[in-house]
Amino acid sequence: MSVAERVPLPDVTLPVAGLVAAVGCWWAVTVAFAIPPFLLPSPAAVAARLAGDPALYLSSAAETLRKVLVGGAVGVVAGFAIAVLVATIPLLKRAIYPYLVAMRVLPKIAVAPLFLIYFGVGFGTAVLFVALVVFFPVVVGTAAGLSRTPEAHLDLLRSVDADPVRTFLAVRLPHALPDVFAGLKQAVTLAVVGAVVAEWILSNDGLGSLILVASENVQVDVMLAALAVLLPIGFLLYGGVTLCQRAVAWA
Repeated sequence: MSVAERVPLPDVTLPVAGLVAAVGCWWAVTVAFAIPPFLLPSPAAVAARLAGDPALYLSSAAETLRKVLVGGAVGVVAGFAIAVLVATIPLLKRAIYPYLVAMRVLPKIAVAPLFLIYFGVGFGTAVLFVALVVFFPVVVGTAAGLSRTPEAHLDLLRSVDADPVRTFLAVRLPHALPDVFAGLKQAVTLAVVGAVVAEWILSNDGLGSLILVASENVQVDVMLAALAVLLPIGFLLYGGVTLCQRAVAWA
């Protein structure tokens, strides 16, 4: 039995231990090298900053989370719908799927200035940007999964005159679920990144805007405090998708 297998609740204990070790190393570096707080504040200084104005960080986190959830939902729904069309209409797949794959690697931050010109600054523009960031991993992953349905299974359903909806729900979708959830896991992490980028360029609120203002004023402790709030948001969203995947697998 390995060391990891002897640790109780290793999925929880080991990540917590890793986080404690990282914070301890951070604190030790600031003390050992007497780093000025304006360059790298200690964990205690960042915690004090969080405790000093919790309402600021909570309200900013709520605004960022709102963009992630609304924009993420729009991107997931649009990506899934386009993926179904691409997977079921061969002509459409050959016409647009290569462009979807190519646009997936396009740095989305390069598109943000165009959004600023066309749609201006505001919540709607930020949501649209998050939806764009989420759209491509969902559509590419889902379309790839739907295309991997075994032909033997499809032939069996054709032999009993199964309608397209039944074929999709009974065969295509279950075979595509691993790829669908792989795309969702990428999308949920990119949604947080997209929300922060949107708050830098397309919005004036949220944790991304707080980080931008703090960087302009060289307030490293504020920037690190905002990042410390972003970390659990990303972790909880990714964990939520993972729990949904396990629930679907057990069903």
